[in-house]
Amino acid sequence: MLQERELVPLMQRMLDSGYKVLLETSGERPLERVPAGVVKIVDVKCPDSGEGDCFRIENVDTLIPHDEVKFVISSRPDYEFARDFTARHDLASHVNAVLFSPAFSKNASGARDASNCLLAPQQLAEWMLEDNVPARLSLQIHKLIWDPALKGV
Repeated sequence: MLQERELVPLMQRMLDSGYKVLLETSGERPLERVPAGVVKIVDVKCPDSGEGDCFRIENVDTLIPHDEVKFVISSRPDYEFARDFTARHDLASHVNAVLFSPAFSKNASGARDASNCLLAPQQLAEWMLEDNVPARLSLQIHKLIWDPALKGV
């Protein structure tokens, strides 16, 4: 969305040509001009990311039923933030999916397994089940397929 002036017309042209367009974004830039046919996958940054205050709360109002919201979670406080944000904004009734994903260590390398997660996927799943959170557990598949430190995949 940093190139919004060029990106919005491009997305509309792609939609008009019959393409399915998905936009993955951090939600730090305004989303109201994104064409309605674009599926927005909005990453709400949790506090431990160091970017927790960058999300534009007005972007919640742009979400429609085909969109998704994801949270990358590093700790119990991150989980509680994501759980409470999901409930406060009733995300489950407004979007196609709410995704909770355990964060990977920034220094992860080599092993392509959950040992590089900052929060064990099983622990996150247990918290979600205990609280009956209307979200899906999601793993960062690209970090399991390729070396977690590899950029651009």
